[in-house]
Amino acid sequence: FPAHPSTQEIIRQQLSNNPNQPHLMAILVKYTPDAPGVDQMRDRLVKEYAHQLTPLEWEAIADSYWLEWDYGKAGQAYTKAPNTSRNLYRAGRGYHLGNDQVTAKKYYLKLIQEYPQAVDTGWGLRRIATLVNPQAAVTYLDRAIAQFPQQAPEALVEKAQYFKALNSPKSATQALQTLLTDYKTSEAAAEYRWDVASNKAQAGDLISAWQWAQPIVINNPESKLAPKAGFWIAKWATKLNRPQEATVAYKSVLARFPRSYYAWRSAVALGWDVGDFTTVRHQAPQVLKAEKIMPPGGSQTFQELYKIGLEQEAWTQFQSEISDREAEAEPHRSKLSIADDFTKGLLQLYQGQNLRGINQIGDLQDRDTPEDKQQWQQLRQTPEYWQALYPFPFESTILKWSKQRQLNPLLVTSLIRQESRFEPEIESSAGAMGLMQVIPPTAKASAQSIGLANYSMTNPEDNINIGTYYLDFTHQKYNNNSMLAVASYNAGPNAVAKWVKRYGLKDADEFVEQIPYGETQGYVESVFENYWNYMLVYNPEVGKLFENLDTK
Repeated sequence: FPAHPSTQEIIRQQLSNNPNQPHLMAILVKYTPDAPGVDQMRDRLVKEYAHQLTPLEWEAIADSYWLEWDYGKAGQAYTKAPNTSRNLYRAGRGYHLGNDQVTAKKYYLKLIQEYPQAVDTGWGLRRIATLVNPQAAVTYLDRAIAQFPQQAPEALVEKAQYFKALNSPKSATQALQTLLTDYKTSEAAAEYRWDVASNKAQAGDLISAWQWAQPIVINNPESKLAPKAGFWIAKWATKLNRPQEATVAYKSVLARFPRSYYAWRSAVALGWDVGDFTTVRHQAPQVLKAEKIMPPGGSQTFQELYKIGLEQEAWTQFQSEISDREAEAEPHRSKLSIADDFTKGLLQLYQGQNLRGINQIGDLQDRDTPEDKQQWQQLRQTPEYWQALYPFPFESTILKWSKQRQLNPLLVTSLIRQESRFEPEIESSAGAMGLMQVIPPTAKASAQSIGLANYSMTNPEDNINIGTYYLDFTHQKYNNNSMLAVASYNAGPNAVAKWVKRYGLKDADEFVEQIPYGETQGYVESVFENYWNYMLVYNPEVGKLFENLDTK
């Protein structure tokens, strides 16, 4: 039972007595790749024991690198793993992302030749197209379109780009027309439609923009672009002096995409008292304490242990129940039910593993079997799902310092969720530390300003104290405009000042769209989407507004 928690504890005990046991280290790399210290074991295996490793052990090492986005090392390890379509694709992709195009092409070609019908080959055909001349690229993409329907929409877009490079605009247009007619429900079709709609709007042709965006809402309701398209249809209707149509469109966004950033923007446009960019800082929403959720998965034994308060024993029992199924699953493909995966995420949250728990629950939306999709859709209709996806750890500390700084506590919580997923000891590649991810120079200057002589950025109390001080500073700099304050928190005040000078603030929604840093634009939208969802989970007044929403 190599995946059992007790087995892993025994292995760690044996390694503490004798660390030079590669077979035992390889077991931990395979079954607990993200556990503390395992990445060092993996690197030791590669450096000191490469000649002793089996192909399956190399596969586990490669998977571990892949999970950490260390694709160059992953690609090298996959070349020593069993010869499967998955491993050949990842070998090629690893070298590709590691900027070794010659070796990448070699493994893509091997994949295409040895596994011509495999799903991974569809990806390989699209990837190798980026490594050859445009004419050869079109040939590979035609094969992907013909053999792999799931790859066809994106391949058609890429094919159109290569035709443009070949100075064949007619062929490019034909490829895109095929996308819109044969694959109109695809994400690629939604993205293409939105690109055209955006360009039309920027050119002042709002009616054409409306016509291009409308099918996204109809054909692609699951797309991340659907609420965006619906919201901008309403904005364009307002500019076209069609207030009634704008109101209908805003209400439609709220009804169909209630958890989106654009639902919040629609609520603001409709006059709901939920805080706008210029008022949200001083909102003091009622925050109801949520009850602890009873996990829906696991065996009867697990459920009984949990109910009587033996939570650690329940967690051990649950791990033993799921370990074999998880060990048999391919990376990124769970063999657990939706209920069990949700239960695992809940238990991680309740043990303070907030990053893992939120990601575990968030990843449920990517399950792709019809049964899993149905179960996920049922789960997301429950308040428990959203409470788990938007947890409120460190609540008392957040409420304390938010009140001290006169900041909306749910805005602070939303920023923390985006910055660190509530992990006190997390550190970014830029050196930003802790819950609110403050970089050392900013932390030092802020601590001096508030007279905090001794502090630790991994201490939640100190981190939130300093982080809220800095968030207050960015608000003061921009006259309590929370959108600019949040953008400054991510990109720095100097960058935001340049954008304000360049674009102006006549329309805040247009300003957000024009933010030239893609990371910052996404950051602003994510923080305020978090805020909206925290309002939906913890503030009862928003629920009452939805009850009175008339979409007729």
